[in-house]
Amino acid sequence: MATSNYITKVTIVGAGGNSGRFMTAALLKTGKHTVTALTRPDSQSELPECVIVKRVDYGNPETLVDALRGQDALVITLSGYTPAETQMQLISAAGEAGVGWILPNEWSPDTANEALVRDVSVFKPKGETRRAITDLGKSSYIGISTGFWYEWSLAIPAAFGIDFAKRTATFFDEGETRISISTWPQVGRAVAALLSLPIAPPGDSEGTSSSNAACLENFRNQLVYVKSFTVTQREMLASAMRVTGTKESDWTITKEPAQERYTTSLSEIKEGKRVGFAKMMYTRVFFADGVGDFEDGRDTMNGVLGLPEEDLDEATERAFERSKGPSWV
Repeated sequence: MATSNYITKVTIVGAGGNSGRFMTAALLKTGKHTVTALTRPDSQSELPECVIVKRVDYGNPETLVDALRGQDALVITLSGYTPAETQMQLISAAGEAGVGWILPNEWSPDTANEALVRDVSVFKPKGETRRAITDLGKSSYIGISTGFWYEWSLAIPAAFGIDFAKRTATFFDEGETRISISTWPQVGRAVAALLSLPIAPPGDSEGTSSSNAACLENFRNQLVYVKSFTVTQREMLASAMRVTGTKESDWTITKEPAQERYTTSLSEIKEGKRVGFAKMMYTRVFFADGVGDFEDGRDTMNGVLGLPEEDLDEATERAFERSKGPSWV
């Protein structure tokens, strides 16, 4: 548990992954945090020298408890293919070790939206995880909803419908539905800024405190929202054209009804086609019901955390470079 009004000792699970690297770097940059990474014994992840590495055996839960003792916060950022039981083990170990705060494996569109979770069942465990933390009653959580990772997703043709290599774009409906998304650097900054807030409202010179001051207590056991951009497919394509130095006539642009694309993807999943899963998950946030746009109707934390405005084309450039490598579908 934190011995002051600030979190100083942070453990990250997944520090060597795409998002984890940016979270680790941002936390270290503050100069306020000691960062520990939990890894499996055979992990080959390369981490900064100043990161404390503790190797744990998930088959022996006591190693998790020992590794987490004395830590103020646990940040979990794991692959979507990681079994749900792994996160539950971490939550249980954190509670036993006295870790006060957990940032669970959220990093996704708005999983408090019942319609979205109903139609994209892969998001259901996220709510179950949050409930598990509160039911255990030993730690508190702050879930960070970010939308999809922009650099990762734009590089996948089946995700946002833009294929850099083939110069094709498929607009879902008219391509004008807005969705909230985040870059890896922005989420790293968000995690570092959040965990740099005081735990309780700081007192003034007379010993009283302001309940309106930004502090972790104000977000205890809540989902909070951050974003880099709230954009449409058309705006993504326009950015892709600027980055690649192309014009609209260089691209083949088609349209597909979002509902129809989603329904087709369900059939593809039943047929064992991996691309169907990507199409299903991503297309759902482009429905006209607005589930993908949490900036409209939800208060984002960007202002509270002092997050910068980002350049869309710079993020698109990173996605373009990623598109040249192997895809996961």
